[in-house]
Amino acid sequence: MNYPNGHKRTIPASPSQNKGNHIFSNRGMTLEEDINVTNQYYLDLDKAVIHKKPTPVQIVNVHYPRRSAAVITEAYFKQASTTDYNGLYRGKYVDFEAKETKNKTSFPLANIHEHQIKHMESIVHHHGICFLIIRFTVHNETYYMPAEALFAHWYNKSKGGRKSIPYETVKDCSYLIPFHYHARVDYLSIIDRLYF
Repeated sequence: MNYPNGHKRTIPASPSQNKGNHIFSNRGMTLEEDINVTNQYYLDLDKAVIHKKPTPVQIVNVHYPRRSAAVITEAYFKQASTTDYNGLYRGKYVDFEAKETKNKTSFPLANIHEHQIKHMESIVHHHGICFLIIRFTVHNETYYMPAEALFAHWYNKSKGGRKSIPYETVKDCSYLIPFHYHARVDYLSIIDRLYF
């Protein structure tokens, strides 16, 4: 279904399609789409102002096949991006990265870059709320991992340790994010528990 703003919305499947402890209603949606829907819901309720950061791109070449159409044919990233999302919630600065993995048994640390870790460390140093959202698509589970837990695994890797975080470890050092119809990735419920 297309809405007037041009965004395509998908209606989740009925609860009867759930099997066991897994919720299959948001299959087909990417983590980014789910977070964007959640952030819009938070904004509509005036609960939080959190947006996806634009990626800084330098346009080099544009092709104009018609007067009314322009196609970017060449562009490059101006600089390495930091994290995916930032904003404000209850007077606190919120900054986070979101990653999906199809891996069943672990989260590969290759999905995170050193400049992102440095940025996240700076946010934590200045008392902002910083975290990583990880979705294991095979398990259809989404987790909130505090930045401090991520740092421990990152620096262990840089000292020759594991290059991934085992799935069971993610479960132990993170918080399962509840799925709701409107707030598909309700990370504010975790922030409320941890900070408020």
